[in-house]
Amino acid sequence: MSPWECAIEGCGNQFESVESAAVHQATDHTHHECQVCGTVMPDGYFAIKHAFEEHTRAEYVRAYGANAADVRRREKILEDIESEVDLNEVLARIEQAGHAV
Repeated sequence: MSPWECAIEGCGNQFESVESAAVHQATDHTHHECQVCGTVMPDGYFAIKHAFEEHTRAEYVRAYGANAADVRRREKILEDIESEVDLNEVLARIEQAGHAV
């Protein structure tokens, strides 16, 4: 399988596993404040997961000025990650690094 790339703007680091990419996003990047509810969480995967599990697509579109293509792109990212990720491993590694999700 090809390496996983951190898609957070300006990063582009590549990782051999999705777990390493998710841990990197949660521990090496600044956190993101949800524009819908104000919750602060790690950027990248966890921010997208929060937006689509906690809010409607319409709320996301309004808060972020997104369009249908933006929503589909992020839904595809979630699908790709969640088909491969061991979330328990990611959470354990983040906690071990002294961070919270």
